[in-house]
Amino acid sequence: MSRRLIKICGMTRDADIRYANEFEPDYVGFVLFFPKSRRNLEIQEATRLRKLLNKEIKSVAVVVSPTVTQIKMIENAGFDLIQIHGELTKEVYEEINLPVLRAFNVTDMDSFERWQRLDKIVGYVFDAKEPGSGKTFDWSLVPKLERDGRLLFLAGGIDDKNVIQAIREVNPDGIDVSSAVENQGEKTGGKKPDKMKKIIRMVHDEK
Repeated sequence: MSRRLIKICGMTRDADIRYANEFEPDYVGFVLFFPKSRRNLEIQEATRLRKLLNKEIKSVAVVVSPTVTQIKMIENAGFDLIQIHGELTKEVYEEINLPVLRAFNVTDMDSFERWQRLDKIVGYVFDAKEPGSGKTFDWSLVPKLERDGRLLFLAGGIDDKNVIQAIREVNPDGIDVSSAVENQGEKTGGKKPDKMKKIIRMVHDEK
């Protein structure tokens, strides 16, 4: 890995994509089929925004316990990867034709070995118990897991104040942020360019 990776999750606006194109994170995420999230988008809107994204930046469809129908909609929309939280049934897994980022939280670490055996999974995202909440978790749990050469992203409450500490304690391949770079008072949580620029630079510059 030539540099540490960063993923900005929860894109909701044209402006968010403009900032991404300017500051060049490695991945951006779009929340789909999850109305409980204020960052949730309809598939048509996410597809439109994805098309505005520079091709060098990978697009990630972020879903919770997806169905086969939802998987096919994501694939038809042209996303580069799919990030799956919650349940991932055998039926759904067998239908997936995209690289998968498998999300974990502190309550389901015991299932890690199961996912290590599946070849469509190209990486893991370790998050807090409430994904997208902006809360941290016990980072010491992650280094104890066997590293298998797949990407390891650390998420959950990471911001410009603790990102260097997180990198040095866990040594992840990448950092995943969302609420840390948002306008906190806005309903859809649109991104702030100064926050995005700062944390992207910090992650890319940290060896």
